[in-house]
Amino acid sequence: MEAAAKVQRQMVRLRGRSYVAFVFTPTVPVQDWLHEIDATIARSPGFFAGRPVVIDLSSVDLSQVGIGHLLTSLQDRNIRVLGIEGVEEARLTPTMPPLLSGGRSCVVEPSAPKKADVKAETKPTSLLLDSPVRSGQTVIFPDGDVTILGSVGSGAEVVAGGSIHVYGALRGRAMAGVNGHTSARIYCQKIEAELLAIDGFYQTADDIDAALRGKPAQAWLQGNTMRITALN
Repeated sequence: MEAAAKVQRQMVRLRGRSYVAFVFTPTVPVQDWLHEIDATIARSPGFFAGRPVVIDLSSVDLSQVGIGHLLTSLQDRNIRVLGIEGVEEARLTPTMPPLLSGGRSCVVEPSAPKKADVKAETKPTSLLLDSPVRSGQTVIFPDGDVTILGSVGSGAEVVAGGSIHVYGALRGRAMAGVNGHTSARIYCQKIEAELLAIDGFYQTADDIDAALRGKPAQAWLQGNTMRITALN
């Protein structure tokens, strides 16, 4: 008599995806902080468009009503809040975004045991693009430097965990050091950027010295201030 065939278990494969989220840290008075958000949107209307946002409430003491008012105020500005950090869960209601912690991506594959003789794959720490980044395109490389052998068009966006090197005109947005790499820099052959950011500190086109426009330049952080100078 044949033994009954065992039912094959379908292993669940869990995957993580990585998104670059803005982390908002409101300060009091919150209304003044919202005015700064308004000023950023006025200078760059598409800055937060389609971006996930996490609210870090660790530096303010808001009641449940206050948190609700803050979320409504951001929603009125078309800012989508993905989650909330730095607050007791009891202060959140079921209709609010979930409480988050950490923020790093992960890949969990419990059904795939690793072989002892398989060498661990080394992640690249730099990304080289030998073509321009055109308007509307976005390049995200959170693991290191990004080098572009060409221009970055208006409306394009480059996001890097390390430094950004543009061997051409930088007309779009460049965000370096997004994982807290404060020594990251941005270099370009011709600065005409809509926005430059390093580790969350940023300057828009209006903030950049007009005397630098069209010239080779570099940007870096000096404390909490972004410096932009000509590149000789």
